[in-house]
Amino acid sequence: QVRLVETGGGLVQTGGSLRLSCAFSGGFFATYAVNWFRQAPGKEREFVAAISRGGGASSYADSVKGRFTISRDNANRTVILQMNSLKAEDTAVYYCAARLGDAVRDSFSYRSWGPGTQVTVSS
Repeated sequence: QVRLVETGGGLVQTGGSLRLSCAFSGGFFATYAVNWFRQAPGKEREFVAAISRGGGASSYADSVKGRFTISRDNANRTVILQMNSLKAEDTAVYYCAARLGDAVRDSFSYRSWGPGTQVTVSS
């Protein structure tokens, strides 16, 4: 079974940066697209960023475009979400998720999820 584990969450001031990591195991990593999603308390889960199987294409939610960068290292089976210029509204639990083939933005298309890591941005 595919297993994903997020690390790197924590407390940061507005304008600061955090680097989240997603470690993948249990499958052929290079065949999986990987997304980051987030969910704030009382809110629906929302798309954050996606990266293609080979890492050659990525996409971002408008709310994070220009501030967040997604990347992957297939040799080390890791996906990174570099978050800069953080805002209070970025506060959420961040999840990585994987699916075979192409990346999509629909969370229902992803069946493999990490347990999440908390990101809190103080105002």
